[in-house]
Amino acid sequence: MNSPINKLQQLMILTMEECGELTQSCSKIIRKYKKHKDIQEQQRKLLVEEAGDVYCMIKLLVEHGITDWEELEKRVKFKEKKLKVWSNLL
Repeated sequence: MNSPINKLQQLMILTMEECGELTQSCSKIIRKYKKHKDIQEQQRKLLVEEAGDVYCMIKLLVEHGITDWEELEKRVKFKEKKLKVWSNLL
C-alpha cells in the first residue's frame, strides 16, 4: 500500500481512531442502559468488536517496539490499585 504517512504515523492514527470508536460505543451503551444485564446483544457485540480492534492496536504497539507486555502489565497493576481506591469495580 502506498501511504503518504510513515508506519509510526499510521500506527498512532489508527490507534487513536480505534480508541475513539470504542469511546463512542461505550457512550452509546451509557445513554441506553442502566445495568450491564440490560445491554442488547447487538450493542454488546459492537462493544466487543471495538474493544478487539483496540486490543489489536495494542498488540501492534508491542510488535513495533513502542512498548512491551511487561511494561503494560506493570501499568495494569498500577491502575488496578487506583481502581480499588476510587471505584467498586475490583
